[in-house]
Amino acid sequence: MRRRLINSTLAVVLVVIAVFGVSLVIVETRTIQEGAQESVASEAVRLVGIVESRLGSGEKITPEILSEQITSTRYARIKVPGKPTIEIGHRPVGEVIESKVDGDRGESVTVQESRSTISEEIGRTLLVILAVALLAIIAAVILAIRQARRLTAPLTDLAETAERLGSGDPRPRHRRYGVQELDRVADVLDASAERIARMLTAERRLAADASHQLRTPLTALSMRLEEITLTDDPDTVKEEATIALGQVERLTDVVQRLLTNSRDPRSGSAVAFDLDEVVKQQVEEWRPAYRSAGRAIVRSGKKGLRAVGTPGAVAQVLATLIENSLMHGDGTVALRTRVTGNQAVVEVTDAGPGVPPDLGSRVFERTVSGRNSTGLGLAVARDLAEADGGRLELLQQHPPVFALFLAREAEPSEV
Repeated sequence: MRRRLINSTLAVVLVVIAVFGVSLVIVETRTIQEGAQESVASEAVRLVGIVESRLGSGEKITPEILSEQITSTRYARIKVPGKPTIEIGHRPVGEVIESKVDGDRGESVTVQESRSTISEEIGRTLLVILAVALLAIIAAVILAIRQARRLTAPLTDLAETAERLGSGDPRPRHRRYGVQELDRVADVLDASAERIARMLTAERRLAADASHQLRTPLTALSMRLEEITLTDDPDTVKEEATIALGQVERLTDVVQRLLTNSRDPRSGSAVAFDLDEVVKQQVEEWRPAYRSAGRAIVRSGKKGLRAVGTPGAVAQVLATLIENSLMHGDGTVALRTRVTGNQAVVEVTDAGPGVPPDLGSRVFERTVSGRNSTGLGLAVARDLAEADGGRLELLQQHPPVFALFLAREAEPSEV
């Protein structure tokens, strides 16, 4: 591309020089020739005037006196009636420019100049024009090289940016080059890089969320299947299988919820549901795990609450809080339901050390953890709660009290 720019610029300059240079040479040649003819004629007229003046005053007419009135490169011949012909300078050979003027007293003056003198002047003029043309060509080449560098360097840089995007490095470079079209391409590439970065972040976030959120349901499901393999009682097998099927359904709901949130975190599927059933189901699912750890899980508070949200998402939020209490807390874990204003609240608390003072509400940020965990659980739980218009808050750090706020379905007496 650089060579094409230089060649095209040089071609344009050469065309311009050819068109205007030839015209200038023609005009200058004609001007020099006409100027020389006029100068010769002017000298002839001047010499005639001098001769007439000296004849009228009776003064002598000598070559010495007249030679001072003519250019040294020219030849003059003066004829006066009754006197010898006077010649000044050397008669030119070859082609000449001549002018002859006759006076009122019968005298005549002829002035000649060799055309070689005119040709030399024309040659000097042509050399000047050629020198100017050469300088113009050199200047055009230098400017073309600079312009080519100005254009090719940004294009090379943009190609490197595109290659980086293709190799999986979506960082925008934010480089601009002072050329509107190239800056537009750079804007598009930077915008594409940002979109790719967001997509990659969303994919990584989905993978991390899925691995974290699916761990608990799969663990609970494996525990139920182990119970089935360890018993021969048909009733126990049926009961455990029924519970396992319910867990599979909730696992499917978790997967669907994660996929939905990855596309649009605001796309909730809130419905009115029995909050007691979700709390009861979570307590029953986690009771074996707490019993194995020598701890207890209980529920209390207002009964008969109906909330608005996604049951699967609410169950997943509670499962995250219960699992955190099992892993990081101590003592009995209590789930308490209550009402505040037009909201239903589920509080989860335990007797453990709680949230470190330096974390506070930052426990809901991704990768923030005070117990060497992934730091994803509470962040994902908060996202699930907010997707249906609820919210998850840390009401107290020690002992820890987490509260899930959900919109409450109005009772018939309140309508």
